[in-house]
Amino acid sequence: MKKTTIWLLSAIMSVSFVALLFLQVGYMKEIATMRKMQLEESVRRALYEVAHKVELEEARQYLERDIAEMQRNNPTMNPFGGSFSRTFVLPNGSSFSIQQDIMPQSQMPSLQMPRPNQDSNRSVEETVRNRQQDMLKRYLANRALVDEVIYSMLNTAGERPLHQRIDYTFLANELMAEFKDNGIDLPFHYVVTTTSGRIVYSCDCDDFDPNNLKASYSQTLFRNDSPNRMGILRVYFPTLDNYIDSSVGFMLPSLIFIVVLMVSFSFTLIVLVRQKKITEMKNDFINNMTHEFKTPISTISLAAQMLNDEAVTKSPNMFRHISGIINDETKRLRFQVEKVLQMSMFERKSNTLKFKELNVEELINGVVNTFAIKVENCGGAINLDFEAENPFVMADEMHLTNVIFNLMDNAVKYKKEDDALQLDVKTWNEQNKLVVSIADNGIGMRKEDLKRVFDKFYRVHTANRHDVKGFGLGLAYVKKVVTNHKGTIRAESEFGQGTKFIITLPLNIE
Repeated sequence: MKKTTIWLLSAIMSVSFVALLFLQVGYMKEIATMRKMQLEESVRRALYEVAHKVELEEARQYLERDIAEMQRNNPTMNPFGGSFSRTFVLPNGSSFSIQQDIMPQSQMPSLQMPRPNQDSNRSVEETVRNRQQDMLKRYLANRALVDEVIYSMLNTAGERPLHQRIDYTFLANELMAEFKDNGIDLPFHYVVTTTSGRIVYSCDCDDFDPNNLKASYSQTLFRNDSPNRMGILRVYFPTLDNYIDSSVGFMLPSLIFIVVLMVSFSFTLIVLVRQKKITEMKNDFINNMTHEFKTPISTISLAAQMLNDEAVTKSPNMFRHISGIINDETKRLRFQVEKVLQMSMFERKSNTLKFKELNVEELINGVVNTFAIKVENCGGAINLDFEAENPFVMADEMHLTNVIFNLMDNAVKYKKEDDALQLDVKTWNEQNKLVVSIADNGIGMRKEDLKRVFDKFYRVHTANRHDVKGFGLGLAYVKKVVTNHKGTIRAESEFGQGTKFIITLPLNIE
C-alpha cells in the first residue's frame, strides 16, 4: 500500500471519528439541557402552586379566627338570623362601620324541588327562578361575614411579621406533595427569606449550605402585598447535577465504544506505518545482503575458474595467491552469515549467553591489539584511558568482545576521509557500575539518525559514501547483547563532530 493511500485513509477515518464523537457529545449536551429545562418548568409550576396554597391557608386561618372572635364578642348572635355591626380603624386614622341584617333560616324559601303530584301547573322556568332567588338571599346573608374577614386581613396583615404568616409544617408538606405530583423525586432544601435576603426560616437539614442559594429556584410569597411585606421561597436540590448526568447515562456506552474504536484505529494505523517501515528496511536489508554475498561469491567463482587453468596450476605462487583469495572471501562470506545468524538467535531466545567473571579492561586490550593494525592503516591511533577501580563484570566473553569490535569497526567505517582517525576508549566506575566509553572524530550523526541508530535494518545515510557496507544489524546486535547483560547503551553525536557510545554494565560485587 502506498504511503499516500495510508495517509488519505487515516485522514478520512480520523475526520469521521472526530465528527461522530462531536455529534455524540452534542446530543448528550442537548439531552441534558432539555432535561434541566423540563425540571425547571416543573419546579416553577410546583412552587407557584405552593405559594398560592400558602396564601389560601392564611386566608382560611383568618376566616376561622375572625368568625370565632365575632361569636365571642356577640354571644347572642345567631349566624342563621339577626344582625351585627363592626367598626374598622384604618392605618391613616379614619374609621368606618359595617352593619348587616341576616335573614333567619326559617324565613328563607325552601330549596326542595316541587313534586309533580303537589303542583303540576308550575313551570320549569318558575322553579329555576325561585332557586336563583334563594341562592341570592343566601349570598346576601353571608356576604357581611366575608367582607369583614377581608377588611380585617387588609388591616392587620402588615402588622404581623413574615414568620407568623406562614405555617411551615403546611409549607413542607405542600412542597413534597407538589413536587411528587410534578414527577420530581429529588431531595431538596428550602428557606424563606425577606425581599432583602434575610433568612426567616430554613429547613432542618444537616447538609444545608446557605451559600448554595445562588443556584436555587425562587418563588414570591404574598405577591399582592407591598414589597416590604412579601416573602421569597427558595428551593435548592443538592443532587441536581447527578440527576442531570443520569439522564444521559444511557449514551455513555456508545461514547465509550467510539473512543475504543478511535484508539483501536490509531493503534492499527501506527502498527501499519511501522510495518511499512520494517518492510522497507527488510527490503534494503535484502538488497544489501545480496550485494554483500554477490561480491565474495563472484570472486570465489572467478578464482575457481582460474584454478582450472593449467598455467595457474603449474605456478605454485599463483596457486597460493588464488587459494588465499578463495580463503579470504570465504571468511568474509562466513562473517556476514554469522551476523545474520547471531541476530536471529538473539531474537528467538536470550538464555544462550555463557556468563563468567571478566576483566573488561583486559578484554578491551585484546580487541585493541587485534584492531590496531586496521586503525594504523587508516593513519589513525587508539588512545586508552582505564580509570575503573573495579573492572570486573559477569558477561559472555565472545558476545562482549563482538560488541567492542563492532563499535570500533563503525568508527573506522564512518571516519572522515581527510582527517586521521582518533579513537578514544575510556573506562570508569559509577555507582556500582562499570562504564565504557568509545569515542571517535568521524562524520557523526544527525538527531533523526541518533534516535533510530539501534533499530534493526536501519542504516545511517552516508551521502556520497558508497564504500560503507552492511546490513544495518551491527548496532542492533550491540544493544541486544548489552540489554541481555542488564546494562544500557546510549549514543551521543553531532553531525561532523564525531560519535561517542557509552556502555554501562553492572559490576560483579561478589
